Amino acid sequence: MRGATLQSIATAAGVHRSTAARALDPGQSHRISPEVVERVRAEAQRQGYRRDAIAASLRTGRSRLVGVVVPDLANPVFAPILDGIGAQLSSEGYSMLVADGGPDAAAQAAIVEELIARRVDGLVLATATRDDPVLTICLNAGVPTVLVNRREDELRASSIVTDDLAGMFLAVEHLIELGHHRIGHLAGPVDFSTGVLRRKGFEDAMRTAGLAADAVVVTTEYSRPAGRSATASLLDRWPDVTAIAASNDLLALGAIQELKVRGLSCPADLSIVGHNDMPLMDMVAPPLTTVQIGLAEMGEQAARHLLDHISGSSLKPAVLQVRPQFVLRDSTAMASK
Repeated sequence: MRGATLQSIATAAGVHRSTAARALDPGQSHRISPEVVERVRAEAQRQGYRRDAIAASLRTGRSRLVGVVVPDLANPVFAPILDGIGAQLSSEGYSMLVADGGPDAAAQAAIVEELIARRVDGLVLATATRDDPVLTICLNAGVPTVLVNRREDELRASSIVTDDLAGMFLAVEHLIELGHHRIGHLAGPVDFSTGVLRRKGFEDAMRTAGLAADAVVVTTEYSRPAGRSATASLLDRWPDVTAIAASNDLLALGAIQELKVRGLSCPADLSIVGHNDMPLMDMVAPPLTTVQIGLAEMGEQAARHLLDHISGSSLKPAVLQVRPQFVLRDSTAMASK
């Protein structure tokens, strides 16, 4: 139906214009009865009415949009995080704009500035380095911002992360229980909190057990090629290693690839533990033993914390940690030597 207006919807539904407006606003519909909301929305659909979100944002000063920037959309680890963010935002009448920032800080900065120009109410960054220039842009613009999965060294914005130290302790303790005493570590990039903290967790766990923590190779990125290259370096330098605790699942998958190239088997010749429990890690060969870090929960908490910030709650920056859990599959076995 052409010419549908908010007033025509209200008249047909038998309610006041302001009630119709609230019923069609995802952020305010909870204030009126579900029966009225259903009646107004049914009438709006019948008349072909579309709410003018731009006009509404000009009236309220809110776009009800949140920008989410990830470093690599092709990385499966971010899908559950985005699911968690999206579900929480949707329940509060918000939508998200997802952008792939890539690994380059300049490109990330350009994307964030574009999102700010589009008047997003807040930002969730999964791209943070330990001293992040992109976060500086967000803070200088006065846009509520939350970090997820990674954190800065300085506490300038709230971060929702896993307990990286505890997670690596779980991985190392499992390998030690299987009789492995010469354990290597594929460490993540030094620019990321996950790389530094998980390496510290590995070293602390090994030393707590009275074992040497020297068999460490630091990678420059979280990827399978990086994992394969790092594993080659690790095994060439420390051929007596019987197990590897990787800083993330992609590095662990790269390690398995390198073993196959060398004619070795996982876990018969070398046990491997990943970290993150990305989707489909139970479907690889062998199914990957890993540390589950609560990806969806991190996303939900990040969105919830950001919405509190947007609503005007006086929140001091904090680090909120999701408790990791160990997931036993088939890539680890008793030490054979």
